[in-house]
Amino acid sequence: MGFRGKFFFPILMTLSLFLIIRYNYIVFGDPPLRQDLPGRRSFSSGDDVISSVRTPSKRTKRLFHTAVTATDSVYSTWQCRIMYYWYNRFKDEPGSEMGGYTRILHSGRPDGLMEEIPTFVANPLPSGVDQGYVVLNRPWAFVQWLQQAHIEEEQGKATFDVQILSCFFDHHVSYILMAEPDHIIVKPIPNLARGNLGAAFHFFYIEPKNYESVIRKFFPKEYGPISRIDPIGNSPVIVSKNALKKIAPTWMNVSLAMKNDPQTDKAFGWVLEMYAYAVSSALHGVSNILHKDFMIQPPWDTESKKTYIIHYTYGCDFDMKGKILYGKIGEWRFDKRSYGDKPPPRNLTLPPQGVPESVVTLVSMVNEATANIPNWES
Repeated sequence: MGFRGKFFFPILMTLSLFLIIRYNYIVFGDPPLRQDLPGRRSFSSGDDVISSVRTPSKRTKRLFHTAVTATDSVYSTWQCRIMYYWYNRFKDEPGSEMGGYTRILHSGRPDGLMEEIPTFVANPLPSGVDQGYVVLNRPWAFVQWLQQAHIEEEQGKATFDVQILSCFFDHHVSYILMAEPDHIIVKPIPNLARGNLGAAFHFFYIEPKNYESVIRKFFPKEYGPISRIDPIGNSPVIVSKNALKKIAPTWMNVSLAMKNDPQTDKAFGWVLEMYAYAVSSALHGVSNILHKDFMIQPPWDTESKKTYIIHYTYGCDFDMKGKILYGKIGEWRFDKRSYGDKPPPRNLTLPPQGVPESVVTLVSMVNEATANIPNWES
């Protein structure tokens, strides 16, 4: 059977079903989550893979589009500006397969960065639906963007000839890197995804096996063992556009259903939306290469030389002798939460001697960005 009959029409049916689910949920209230989602037949075999992936040669260059979800708050805005600065610094460097860039702004209205950063304006969820958990807007924003936006890295139309497809599939696939404002790109990023396999970071605190009784509400037994669910969030993830178009509406519905279930909400807390993406990816049979060098998180990760991204989600507190302080405000500190209503000043004081290299690199890179971004507000 040719590609058209075997593969193309099921995709159309899948996307149609998800559009129906999306509008039922957003427009008509809070019906039960539909569990009869397609795609489970395409699970790949084998256990999770944790590996470093070699940079492809120029002959096999496969660009991916970077997409960052954000709000119009001061807190989000200054992080986006720094993130975009470093994206531009490395985009065209050797080894990079970074293509275009979009900030997906889910505040529902344009803001002051529209001319500085390529931006798609998405609508937020209806008032009250996120219950104060603002990241629930992230999957809904991706649904809108994927439906409406033209993504630059469309790398040609796929042929319907099975033999040609098997040889050239990877060259005709569009890929997307889902990233966040508090990511700093440390060096050129290659496309770490491979065909139908996404590439993701292994979060040690995403442990599906420890929450089987909760997760089974959203990942029924007929979809396979809990080990099918990778220990990931949605970011950083490089995944094909076609896969993400299937995952995103499910991710939205699963996130909302989890938030509306008190047991699940209590179990997952602030990482609920990350679990929702991991479950949704597994529901659609999209497995991921777990890349140990994809990202680091200072101060717990101490070296930045092998990584692609620094995620400054944790506060960095030290005394003046370079000793880390747990749960205390240090004599020297860098914590993004200190700059909720104003951006950090230019030329932050570097950490004292003895502080991990990753923290020194983080602050140095923040300083370089703020020194070179026009009209940086101190």
